[in-house]
Amino acid sequence: MNRAEKIFAKASAEHKPDAIVLTGDDVRFYATGFYSTDGYVIIEKDRCILYVDDRYLEAAARDLAGKPGMEVRRLEPVKKILRPYKRIALPLERITLKDFLELRDGKEVSDCTAALEQSMAIKDADELDKIKKASEITDDAYLKLLPRIKEGMSENDCAAELEYLMRLGGASGPSFDTIVCFGEGSSVPHHETSQKKLRFGDVVLIDFGCKWGGYCSDCTRTFLFGDDGRHAIFKSMYAAVLEAHNLVKQEVVAGMSCRAADGVARKCLKKYGLDKLFTHSLGHGIGVNIHEKPTLSPRTDMSSFLENGMVFSDEPGVYLEGEFGIRIEDSVYLENGTLKSLSKTDKSLLIL
Repeated sequence: MNRAEKIFAKASAEHKPDAIVLTGDDVRFYATGFYSTDGYVIIEKDRCILYVDDRYLEAAARDLAGKPGMEVRRLEPVKKILRPYKRIALPLERITLKDFLELRDGKEVSDCTAALEQSMAIKDADELDKIKKASEITDDAYLKLLPRIKEGMSENDCAAELEYLMRLGGASGPSFDTIVCFGEGSSVPHHETSQKKLRFGDVVLIDFGCKWGGYCSDCTRTFLFGDDGRHAIFKSMYAAVLEAHNLVKQEVVAGMSCRAADGVARKCLKKYGLDKLFTHSLGHGIGVNIHEKPTLSPRTDMSSFLENGMVFSDEPGVYLEGEFGIRIEDSVYLENGTLKSLSKTDKSLLIL
């Protein structure tokens, strides 16, 4: 069953639409494997039709030729495209009001957001291979970056160097804006990379990833740029975060609730009095987008469970306001009930 068929089967189990209509760049790519900045995907029971304008028509026809059930057509007014259908399903959480009003015109509309997100959460072998490749590029670029990190370079310089190395490795680009934090900037989980200069003794936190074949990787490493002898608290907290990170890999299994998985790391940090400093969720799904389902959080509904084929982040972190932060993140996936890591670089405390 291809991805379009998977979406239709899940949506049909509840809503019985004549067709599913996808408008977003990311979900059109997910369903077809072809990226365009405009167009529509129409999914019927036995076929998937990609409508694109003349900028993409030749490339789409070439790239999708021979894919079972896949058709490529020249973009037409949406009213004409939807004329054959009475009942349509839309991912309402992923479309604009303008699109909804245009698409709804005279149709019976149901919401297929859940069916789409559930489909995207379980990766097939091709998707997993692409995420593995993106993770390999990410790892290699990080290892090549380390000897290039010098005192006096800016956070922005470091981010640019890392993104350049990922592109040299074959990436189409970063999977999100690279976060580089020197010193006290690391205490802000989503610090804005700046012109701050690196000093001896700084904590360095780098959150980065790349895209390969349209799929994302995600990794965070925290280390010291030299040891000025004032990092005893940092080192003890780093050991606790690493313990929580590794415990997740040992204890999180398929069938566990997303909230319980988050609780594995949170309970570990609580032993050291650090749970209140863990201010974000344990993880998020990774795929076409850097944030997808599942969400591993203390606020996730207890009916959300982890399944084989899911790819997500394992990223416990602690943050001392105005001083430093520590986050250790690998991309991981569930296979045969257990977690396997896609990020291979060493996570023991590094001192450059």
